[in-house]
Amino acid sequence: MKELSLKKLAAWCGGTIHPADAEAAVTGTQIDSRLVRRGDLFVAIAGERVDGHDYVSKAREAGAAAALVSRLVDDPLPQILVADTVLAYGDMAREYRTETGVDVVAITGSVGKTTTKEMIASVLAGKYRVSKTQGNHNNHLGLPITVFEMPADTQEAVLELGMNHFGEMHYLSSIAKPNVVVITNIGTMHIEHLGTREGILKAKLEIMDGIQPDGVAVFNGDEPLLWNLREGKHRRIYFGIENDQCDVVAEDVRQIDGGVYFVVRGLGQRFHVYVPQEGQHTVYNALAAIAVGLLRNVSPDSIQYQLGIFHNTGMRQRIFEEDGVTIIEDCYNAGPESMDAALKVLREHKAEGRRIAVLGDMLELGSRSMAEHYRVGRLVAQSADLLLAYGKDSQRIIIGAVTGGMSQKCAVHYEDQEEMAASLKRLAKPGDILLFKGSRGMHMEKVLQMYLEQEKNS
Repeated sequence: MKELSLKKLAAWCGGTIHPADAEAAVTGTQIDSRLVRRGDLFVAIAGERVDGHDYVSKAREAGAAAALVSRLVDDPLPQILVADTVLAYGDMAREYRTETGVDVVAITGSVGKTTTKEMIASVLAGKYRVSKTQGNHNNHLGLPITVFEMPADTQEAVLELGMNHFGEMHYLSSIAKPNVVVITNIGTMHIEHLGTREGILKAKLEIMDGIQPDGVAVFNGDEPLLWNLREGKHRRIYFGIENDQCDVVAEDVRQIDGGVYFVVRGLGQRFHVYVPQEGQHTVYNALAAIAVGLLRNVSPDSIQYQLGIFHNTGMRQRIFEEDGVTIIEDCYNAGPESMDAALKVLREHKAEGRRIAVLGDMLELGSRSMAEHYRVGRLVAQSADLLLAYGKDSQRIIIGAVTGGMSQKCAVHYEDQEEMAASLKRLAKPGDILLFKGSRGMHMEKVLQMYLEQEKNS
C-alpha cells in the first residue's frame, strides 16, 4: 500500500488519535501481532478467545507505527480510538479503495469462485499490474486486508467475496465498490442459513449493491436464476456452454491431454482456448475469465497464452502422479455441485486401473443434507470402483452407492482418518486414480498427506 498518515486514517474511520499530537507514517496493516512489520497499523480485535488489545505492546516492539483500538491501552504506541475496530477497519479500507482509483473485479458464487478469481487474475496479468485476494481472505476481515495489501502501482484488483448470511455481501460490496461483478453460479452451499436457492440468489445479488454506476455484471447464462435477470440498471454479459444466446459461448468442448479445449465465440471475437485442467467446470471458470478479459481489452492472443499456462492454487483441484497412482486433490471445499463436477472428472479421466473416491461430508446443507449425500452416493456408483467415506453424513453416501449398484465390499465408511489413510495405502495400486474431496471442515487434505507420507516411507 502507499504511505498514509495517522490523521487521514483517523478521519476515514471517525476515530480520535491518542495522544492528540501523535504523528506516524503507516505503510501497511495487520491484525496478527506475530506478523507485524515496521510501519504497520496494528488492528486490535477483541475475539472470543484472544483480545488483540493485549498484544499492542508486542506490535510496537515488532515495529508497528500505530494501533487501531476500541479501548486505550497503556502503551506509548500512538492509537486511533474507535467504537468497533472491525467496522473501523472496513471503513478505512472502503476509503482507501476509493482513493486508489483501482479497477475492481469482484467475484462470488456457490462454486468455483476461487478458481475463477485465479483465472481472471491470470488473464488480466497479460496486460495489467494485478493484485488479487490471497488464501481465504474473502470475508469482513480478509477483504480489508486484501485492499490494504494492494501494491501502490496496482491497476486491476481481483477480489473474491464470500458469505453465508444475508447482509454480508452488501457490506463487502460497499468496500470493494466493483467495476465488474462476476457471479459464477447459484448452488446449494449455505442453504442451511439461506433457506432456498432463491434465497442464495438474493444474498449473492447483494454484490450489486456497491457496483460502480458504469459497472458491468458478468453472469453464468446456463443458470436459469441468473439468466432471468437479463434486464437491469447495469450492463449484463452472460457466458455459457448450453445457452447459445449468451454473449460469450464455448463451442466444440473437448477433453484433451489432461485439460479442456474449446472454441470461444462472443463480444466480436472467435478463438480457441486450451486450459490444462480437466472438467466442464473448468470451461465455465475460463469463460468468466475470458469475458472479463475481453471487457478489459485484453487481446485474444494474450488470453490464450495466460489460460494455457494456468495452474490452480492451494487444495483446489490439482492432478498429479505419485508412484504410479494418479491423484485428484480437491480438498478445499465441497457442495453438491462441486462434488458432482469432481466425480465427473474422476469418471472421465483416463485410468488403467481402478477409480477410487475418497470423500468427506458436505457441510452446511441443513435439511437437504441426507438427500444430497444419498444422491452423491448414487453418482459415485456410476463414477468409481471403490468408495472410502469419512464423516457422519457420509454414511448416506455409502448407502446411496450401494443402492446404486456398488458392492458393499467396495464401499467402506471410516470414523478415523489415520485408519482411512492406512486402508488406502493397502488398496491403491499403480494405474489407479484417487479423488480426495470434502468440505473444508472435514480436512480431507490430512488423509491425503498421511497417505503420501506412508507411500514415501514404504
